[in-house]
Amino acid sequence: MKHATTQALYDYWNRLRGSKPAPERSEIEPGDIRTVLGDTFILEAVEDETYRFRLAGTRMCAAFCRELKGRDFLRMWTDKDHEAMETMLQAITKDAAAAVLGVEGRTDRGQTVGMEVLLLPLRMRDQGYSRILGSCTMMEKPYWVGIHPVVKQSISSLRLIWPDEQPFFLRKVGAGNEAHAIVTTPAQQLAYRRVGHLTVYEGGKSQAEA
Repeated sequence: MKHATTQALYDYWNRLRGSKPAPERSEIEPGDIRTVLGDTFILEAVEDETYRFRLAGTRMCAAFCRELKGRDFLRMWTDKDHEAMETMLQAITKDAAAAVLGVEGRTDRGQTVGMEVLLLPLRMRDQGYSRILGSCTMMEKPYWVGIHPVVKQSISSLRLIWPDEQPFFLRKVGAGNEAHAIVTTPAQQLAYRRVGHLTVYEGGKSQAEA
């Protein structure tokens, strides 16, 4: 986690959950995270292929030059990352994994900006981990932010953090900049396989990677 906003939101969520995989949605108090609210959002898992914004902060909406409430989170990603995002979001909502992504945001004029995205599971009574608390923060603020909208995002790095594991870091695989890996928990029973342009490996604790 590189940005102070990402670290602050993760620390808050981690304190709330204690020994649980994830805190309850009702435990989130906006006043406790007022300094980062502009960069935060909450998603609702409607179904496996729809993750709708229920709330989105003002700075995040300004970066995309539109109100994000009610929009589908998956539609914000490039085609090559769509399947990988679905896989990752299911790991969050079904297995209470957390995720940190390095992201490149792009405007329709070809302007780009580095961003960091954090996704954290929240539990809803009788609905499992059907909410996701997140943040989306620009690593720098170009002059065009708020004038030219970010229209698509692509993943440059990805880290999944399991409730009972030490964090895993991105592993580069194969050749070229487009090859990167999602590390999964052994409980998911995922063998080596391809998900779009990503390589998915069965994971496990590694002291070298902790």
